[in-house]
Amino acid sequence: MNKNKLFSHTTPENLGIPSTSILNFLERIEEEQINMHGFLILRRGQIAAEGYWSPYSRDRMHRMYSISKSFVSLAVGLMIDEGKLRLEDRIVTFFGEKVPSNVHPYVKQATIRDLLMMASPFQGTTYSVDDEDWAATYFNKKPSHVPGTIFSYDTSATVILNTIVEQISGTTFLEYMREKVLDPIGFSKEAWSIQTPEGTSWGGSGVLCTLKDMAKLAYICLNQGRWNNEQLISEEYIRAATSKQIDNSIMHREGYGYQIWREKDNGFSFEGMGSQLALCFPDEEFIFACTADTQMMKHTGTLLIKNIFREEIYKKLHDQPILNDDESHEKLLQKIKGLNVKPEEGNLTSSYVEKVNKKWFVLNENPMKISRLRFIFSGDEAIFEYENETGMHQLDFGIGKQKSSVFPEKSYFGKQIGVASGKGYDCLVSGAWVEEHKLNLLVYVTDHYLGTARMSFSFKGNEISVQMMKEAEWFLEAYRGFASGALR
Repeated sequence: MNKNKLFSHTTPENLGIPSTSILNFLERIEEEQINMHGFLILRRGQIAAEGYWSPYSRDRMHRMYSISKSFVSLAVGLMIDEGKLRLEDRIVTFFGEKVPSNVHPYVKQATIRDLLMMASPFQGTTYSVDDEDWAATYFNKKPSHVPGTIFSYDTSATVILNTIVEQISGTTFLEYMREKVLDPIGFSKEAWSIQTPEGTSWGGSGVLCTLKDMAKLAYICLNQGRWNNEQLISEEYIRAATSKQIDNSIMHREGYGYQIWREKDNGFSFEGMGSQLALCFPDEEFIFACTADTQMMKHTGTLLIKNIFREEIYKKLHDQPILNDDESHEKLLQKIKGLNVKPEEGNLTSSYVEKVNKKWFVLNENPMKISRLRFIFSGDEAIFEYENETGMHQLDFGIGKQKSSVFPEKSYFGKQIGVASGKGYDCLVSGAWVEEHKLNLLVYVTDHYLGTARMSFSFKGNEISVQMMKEAEWFLEAYRGFASGALR
């Protein structure tokens, strides 16, 4: 292992990575219009390159979604190391009154190991957004198959594991990990987790931390549980957690460990919704980590990032340092310095600006329940003003540029599922004229919850047609569908 300070910066060439390969990766990410937020490339314990798309930054807490599951696995590993848990422990023994007397035999059989490797007895997550006790649903839903047999991705399995850790430790799972792992690696003190309705950490999806925090925990796994030669988690557990414990080739995947995915080339990964990623390759002592929001692209976004990464970076690795390329390295640094979240593409103005400016359109009955709307244009900025069943709202946006705004709905969840935040989510909003008569808006929600809304407004004489679509978990529900109306 490299003797230089862990996570110190050096040139890519010193680590056998051409600067041109990283530059090509970034350019292709832009060409594909992937909504990336940050990336970090680590080899032999040193950072070859790190960058953030403005307004995201190195110190910003970012939602990690299902990467949280891998963090929970490490907490379970610590408890196993301490003798407080065993892989063969049955989960029903930890939940007392939450387990009914007639609990199904399949649920009764399920062990810690079964849940770690996503081989629970359920075909999917047992809870819904409306359930008041997510852990309890695990013991009251009918299972579909024998545990420990088939891979079935089940976030409620992680909720159960996380709840067990917090019951035994008497604190949140991040706080339990704090002294043993997080503080020694310099993990952010500000990191936290959204809570389930019953008040435990949402270990299945809710952790917010920095990209570097995430990469540091990935590095511990890459380095067999060690940090600066200090064994923080046992090598035995880490080897098992990052190895193939169960087959999932039916999903075209390479296998699964303990809440950690297997990858080609003897790799493994942390992976979260929206392309939160840590791709780890022990044979190359190499980690690629990124944050993003590709929910609107479904699974295609993550696959695209992985493919571009492999083509432009992974396949270009050298075993030894290579000759420094000062010109290419300087281009890379300038590219990183200028990274920013791209706005909606299109024209900056249209003849319709003057025709519709400040004029109200009254809509027919529609799924969004928007009764009327108008636009107020002022140079390269504008306001989308509208009335729906929750009242009058306005959304500021830039034209051909991003504008920081606040999404006006205040009933969405805050620090706990089921509890409204009482404020709108922070967002970036941009607009552009994609046809002479058609204005598109692009809304990126950038808060504790990430999501995207796209809106299209097409004008024809005195009439308007509207299309809205969204991709966000449990919010923006009212912002999808079609509508028409006219000037009044």
